[in-house]
Amino acid sequence: MKPRRTHSHWAYAGLLAGVLLVAVWVSSRFGAEVNNYSYDAMFRLYDPPPVKPESIILAIDDDSLASVNGLDNIRPSLARALRLINAAGPKAVAIDLILADRHEHAADKELADAFRTTPRLVLSSMLRDDPPGWQDPLPEFARSAAAMGHVYAQPDVEDSVTRVIPLDKHAGHEQRWAIALEAFRLSRGGGTPLESPEDVEVAGTVIPLRRTDSGRLMRVRYLPPDRPVPRVSLKSLLAHPERAREFAGKVVFVGVTAPDVGDRLFTPYSNTSGIEIHADAFETIAHHLFLTDVPWDWRLLFSLLLVVAQGCAFAWLPGWKAYAGAVAVLVAALVTPYVFFEHQRVFAFAMPASAATLGFAAAAAWQTLLVRRNLRRVEAERTRYQQAMHFVTHEMRTPLSSIQGSSELITRYALSEQKQKQLAQLINSESRRLARMIEIFLNVERLSAGQMELKKEDVLVEEWVAACVERARPLAERKHILLEAEPGASHITSAGETNSLRITGDRELLDHACYNLLTNAVKYSPQRTQVTISVRNEDGRIYVSVRDQGMGMDRNEVKKVFRKFYRTRKAEQSGEAGTGIGLSIVQQIVEQHEGRIEVTSKPGVGSCFTLVLPAAAPISAAARPR
Repeated sequence: MKPRRTHSHWAYAGLLAGVLLVAVWVSSRFGAEVNNYSYDAMFRLYDPPPVKPESIILAIDDDSLASVNGLDNIRPSLARALRLINAAGPKAVAIDLILADRHEHAADKELADAFRTTPRLVLSSMLRDDPPGWQDPLPEFARSAAAMGHVYAQPDVEDSVTRVIPLDKHAGHEQRWAIALEAFRLSRGGGTPLESPEDVEVAGTVIPLRRTDSGRLMRVRYLPPDRPVPRVSLKSLLAHPERAREFAGKVVFVGVTAPDVGDRLFTPYSNTSGIEIHADAFETIAHHLFLTDVPWDWRLLFSLLLVVAQGCAFAWLPGWKAYAGAVAVLVAALVTPYVFFEHQRVFAFAMPASAATLGFAAAAAWQTLLVRRNLRRVEAERTRYQQAMHFVTHEMRTPLSSIQGSSELITRYALSEQKQKQLAQLINSESRRLARMIEIFLNVERLSAGQMELKKEDVLVEEWVAACVERARPLAERKHILLEAEPGASHITSAGETNSLRITGDRELLDHACYNLLTNAVKYSPQRTQVTISVRNEDGRIYVSVRDQGMGMDRNEVKKVFRKFYRTRKAEQSGEAGTGIGLSIVQQIVEQHEGRIEVTSKPGVGSCFTLVLPAAAPISAAARPR
């Protein structure tokens, strides 16, 4: 039984390994949407510690645009607002407007004059296709800029939600950083960003962003909707110049927030404007709120541990405790990404969730099947035990009755010495018969249950068949039945030597099987008929056939004849004693020897039972033991 359990353990481990592979495949194939959804949900669920924003937005909203008759007329108003802000002393000013086109000369000159007095000014630029390169502001505007930055965000291709922005963009060999990073750099005193494959250092702050094929993508840590970056509309500032002091010591982001004008992008919180995204990106850098991805191999290892934990829960814990443990593992898989998020690490949700869920289902199904298999095994053992009791009750009744009757005769009557000797011999003979019967039955049961190794010994077919025939001959003679063995258990080689056929197995069990077929043939054959046993070798198998001229069986009876305790109707009517268990034992013995038993029968003509057993290599007659 141990090898069977070891095989079961390996199969269970293989199942769990397969579950892990499926979870990895599912997460890689279908996990992007799940990861994004869980990421956004964690954003909305998590309440971060409050931070004091270092930036402020000068918003060109609907009212501001309406007051100047559209974005084309915004430059004079923007110039007046910048002069008010400059007087308040901002740390830096980043403008998310593409100022590459000329408007009225007076308006352009007024804005250029305002730019010249704006401290640490960052102007925006965009990539153009024809000719390839950067589309910069007008030269009179660009001369006043301390830096040129890009204003790109990167919405996800799956759901168009902006979770990251590219820190840098390239046109040929010319690199531009995001206006959020440039505004941070200038607000901290400037300096050139220092790059390595793993991070970017800006003004003493290390941004942990590895360069990939998609560039350096920084996850934006958006401020909650109830604590956003402060905002003052352009119209409100011009109407109330005293509000300019709100910009003192701040990094100012200027851009369009009107829903119908400019870029509107989705974020994990809501639909918002590009300038608000860049302001949140600045706050991410300024407060070191970097969200870094957990490496893939960490996620794989954690998923492996989850699958192992699910497997152990159902393998080691009993009953409801197994399900409680598995649910706890599943909860751990669902909660862990959120715990990592609280510590500014992004742990992709799909792989551990898939591993824990599939591990739960697979381990539960396996253990359910295992319990059902064990239940069937217990029921089979109980049935076998009941059948054993039936065997003891039926098959052993005759020898026990003989022993009991003989012993009563010896003790009750004064018998002659010769009669006592005969009865003593009968008791001895029946006792041995009973012992052999018990031993054979128990051996067959132990073999069937896998609790006993089959004996392996050479059995010469000629001697085996002859011995069984001699044992059965007295029974045949009492019914005047001719019992004979046809020649064929040996053959002549090309060298003129006689080779005997052999099989390998348990001689005692094989004797019982052959003897049972012979005695059945004699019992259910009329007097003065013939029972023949023949042997042939064919395709590496030994065929031992016992043919009678008895009552025979129909097709339905042939199908049932090997069932325990089944007897045909004619067998019941024959008056011959029997229990219907003999052929079942013969079948078990043959199957334990990797063989089979075949039967052909016809009512009123007779039956032929054939033992089919694997042949061993023949040995010459000269080499046979004597």
